[in-house]
Amino acid sequence: MSRWCLYTWKRDGRSLRRALPALTALAALLATSAGVVAGAAGAVERDVLGAGGLTQIELSSFEGDTSVRSLTSSALRDVENVPGVRRVVADYASVLYAEEDGTYDLAARTLTPGDDLPVTRGTLPTEPRRDEVVLPAAAQGTDFTPLLGRTVAFGYTRATGAGAGTTDVIRLRIAAVYDPSWQADGPGVAYLAEDTAALLAAARAGLDPERYRSTEGARSAVVEVEHQKHVAAVTKALQDDGFSASPVSDRVRHLPGLFGAVDLAARIGVLVLALAAVGLGAVRAADSARARVGQFAVLRILGSGRADLRRILLGEALLTGGVAGTAGLAVGMGLSTALAGPLSGVLGLPIRRMDALPGPGWAAAALLLPAAGLAAGTLLGSRDVLRQDPYLTARAHL
Repeated sequence: MSRWCLYTWKRDGRSLRRALPALTALAALLATSAGVVAGAAGAVERDVLGAGGLTQIELSSFEGDTSVRSLTSSALRDVENVPGVRRVVADYASVLYAEEDGTYDLAARTLTPGDDLPVTRGTLPTEPRRDEVVLPAAAQGTDFTPLLGRTVAFGYTRATGAGAGTTDVIRLRIAAVYDPSWQADGPGVAYLAEDTAALLAAARAGLDPERYRSTEGARSAVVEVEHQKHVAAVTKALQDDGFSASPVSDRVRHLPGLFGAVDLAARIGVLVLALAAVGLGAVRAADSARARVGQFAVLRILGSGRADLRRILLGEALLTGGVAGTAGLAVGMGLSTALAGPLSGVLGLPIRRMDALPGPGWAAAALLLPAAGLAAGTLLGSRDVLRQDPYLTARAHL
């Protein structure tokens, strides 16, 4: 008897197959929404938060404040040993000035993971080498763009005593130049590798780099954690250890709230699909059973029980839900990948087509909820019709 559901589903226009278009549309809407959200969230995490944003913590040192730990080499090693920390980049301040051509005098500091410079030429190194520097395209009357890729001699000060010093020369290759209007750290800043910045800062203080790092320390540091979920725990551990630590997320508090709202909307979408499937199943099952009450009565008289008839309806519900979920998921995935391009333009972030696919959980929800919801609705909607006396029903339909 259970195999009859396949025949009735295909051949009887009054079967639960009538719920197929509505359930397919709901499943497609859920899959599309989940894919769009996944694509947008992935782009933001990769290009905004992954580059700095919510996976970083800032450490600061304050001269003369003994209540805050200095960022010495030993202290930074303690930071690296905190569970969840990926790496620590210390920021050392120094100065580079013209050795050959020009009259510029540039503040210099470490290029940290949180520095998202608007590069106009060249490529911003993720971890610059010791002989690399990133400069503004132009500063203090000097155009650095023609020097891109070339090794240039820069002067720096080496202290030799109280109020006395000499000029040393360091040769650095200009790896990239950035828009000089970007002045997050001040106008005309040169960005160096951590070791190079420490070397120049130590020379200015009249110390060797290792001693400078162990005694004077860095002015600030950026801590990269392995995942955003570790930020709160790592921040608390650092604060408890005497560091002045603050998450970069404090500057972009609206982003966690935004993603929380998006996640809530997606969960509501799952609930709506489930309730719609149950409601549609109850209504369609009741209508279908009433429309075929004469057929069901004959089957009852011929020996089929209510459980057999219920299995027919459940089979039709599962077939309808399965086809709707499969078709809806396919349509939704197609739509979400097609929307990757337009959404990239709206957000101003590149969204890859593969990123715009719904995750496994959302895909499973779009695939399975129509069948599960329709089956549950079928059990509810068909109860009254299947309880009717088959003989009275058959006599009424003669």
